[in-house]
Amino acid sequence: MSLCDLAPHHVRGIAPYQPGKPIAELAREMGIAEDEIVKLASNENPLGTSPRVLAAIENVFLELARYPDGSGFDLKAALAERLKVGQEQIVLGNGSNDVLEMVARAFLTSGSSAVYSQYAFAVYPLAVQGVGARGIEVPAKDYGHDLMAMLEAIEDDTRIVFLANPNNPTGTFLPPAEVKSFIEEVPREVLVVLDEAYYEYLPRELQGDSVGWIAHHPNLIVVRTFSKAYGLAGLRVGYGATSAEVADMLNRVRQPFNVNSLAQAAAMEAMEDEAFLEHCLDINEAGMDQLTEGFKRLGVEYIPSHGNFVCCRVGNATAMYRSLLRQGVIVRPVANYGMPEHLRVSVGLESENAKFLQALEHALNKS
Repeated sequence: MSLCDLAPHHVRGIAPYQPGKPIAELAREMGIAEDEIVKLASNENPLGTSPRVLAAIENVFLELARYPDGSGFDLKAALAERLKVGQEQIVLGNGSNDVLEMVARAFLTSGSSAVYSQYAFAVYPLAVQGVGARGIEVPAKDYGHDLMAMLEAIEDDTRIVFLANPNNPTGTFLPPAEVKSFIEEVPREVLVVLDEAYYEYLPRELQGDSVGWIAHHPNLIVVRTFSKAYGLAGLRVGYGATSAEVADMLNRVRQPFNVNSLAQAAAMEAMEDEAFLEHCLDINEAGMDQLTEGFKRLGVEYIPSHGNFVCCRVGNATAMYRSLLRQGVIVRPVANYGMPEHLRVSVGLESENAKFLQALEHALNKS
């Protein structure tokens, strides 16, 4: 008997999450200098981290021998003030993925189910399968969530519905009014996890008051992250806002000290540096226009996106991905999402976007 046989069947069946290829790995494989490689695979902020945030991190260096504040008091206080909720309603995570995993561990069992959409974030089925629960995947509508079908998919044993808005990897978006109506129709004993990892990239007129809905919908959990627009992907800090009752359950399964000292200090300063955030959003808007205009020029179909990435349809995506790698451009194939003809491209700096489009044109001409 293999030791692997000791693991539960549902764990043995998990296909691990595949992150974007690191720059260093491609440099080793292709013999390309790292500074000549463009990575547009992981929806990272191309402007990096705010100088104010870097200074805040430096102030914590002398305390690295100490454990971080396990409760994250200061960060939770700052979030609570900004979101206009109580501190007892905030749960901190090692990235928003951590919060998603907490929800699954706290509320799912082998005898329950969770609903999510086709083409939705890969972590949802992984979190569900990881606790031995049953996943119910609902066919997408125009690459996005079909809310009516998701309501109809809820069964007696359903405990969670996962909803990403904007959605990753497709970038599709549902107006706040539609999401709110959906939440109102979900049974009160079913948790709605509203994943808003890309919320900051939405124009202000599209940013609904999802956190405000919690007061009337205690079964709602709004999950956000500092990894994307705030440029803190390497520090892994996210959070969930929900009712105090649900937050209490999540904190019971939360790992102690799951958000480190550097991450807490960085997140607090990042929230205050509104000028940097606005600059990032402007760069993203311009970059998205650059990419989509390039796709139109090349005759490449794409899915309109509300995030900091865009999915384009290129036919044999595996071959196209490899061709781009040989040219020093890393993007993200999404065959694991059931989209074998698409590549997901993160919005980069103007020069990075230009290099990608040039490499894509070369690859298309050779195919």
